[in-house]
Amino acid sequence: MEQTLSLLEGHRSIRRYADEPVTAEQLDRILGSAQMASSSSHMQAYSVIGITDPQLRERLAELAGGQRHVREAPVFLVWCADLSRFAEAAGMHGAELQTSTEYFLVATVDAALAAQNAAIAAEAQGLGIVYIGGIRNDMRAVSELLELPPLVYPVFGMCIGVPAEEPDRRPRLPRTAVYAENRYPAGSRREGLEAYDREYREYIRGRSGGGRDTTWTQEMSGRTAYPPRTFTGLLREQGFRLED
Repeated sequence: MEQTLSLLEGHRSIRRYADEPVTAEQLDRILGSAQMASSSSHMQAYSVIGITDPQLRERLAELAGGQRHVREAPVFLVWCADLSRFAEAAGMHGAELQTSTEYFLVATVDAALAAQNAAIAAEAQGLGIVYIGGIRNDMRAVSELLELPPLVYPVFGMCIGVPAEEPDRRPRLPRTAVYAENRYPAGSRREGLEAYDREYREYIRGRSGGGRDTTWTQEMSGRTAYPPRTFTGLLREQGFRLED
């Protein structure tokens, strides 16, 4: 039990990888663990695409914002929300899938749950991972590159490999900021956020060798300056109905 909990509590994102392959056996265990993730009504509404073509990997790295670890990691996976199998299964019995926001959410959550199982399985084998949300920078281009059919969209990528770095574990929000009993907490949580800011600032200073001096709330407020990713149009084109 302690080994499992230590693994979960010791997670950190790895962006630099040793020049060592991930073995076929390791990848098989990772994918097998992903397939055992919880799934709403056993729909298993996701697919994962392993990117082995160097040119395709290079293009995806560019679309993800020039992240070199997308290019360099021994394994790069793209996790997709996928209702296409569900629709085909319904058609085999004369039924037609009526998509909805609920099914869109189910597929997205299924992809995330499967990916997190994969991440834990990778780390249990001594490997490191990092999620790549930049895959959503241009979902249309990624969908075209991967030839995704209707009712499928890319949720995020994942790099996997033998770690070539040992970054400090990034501090998390205090428990009181994320957990409450019976009802959502009333009032401001400013005091807790200010305490977390002090801890986070020390972490950033240490990680950057004093080159950066920022807090978590400053970083989060800065994110509001970025234009939001827009992909509702693509989702509708892919057949996702985002209404009840």
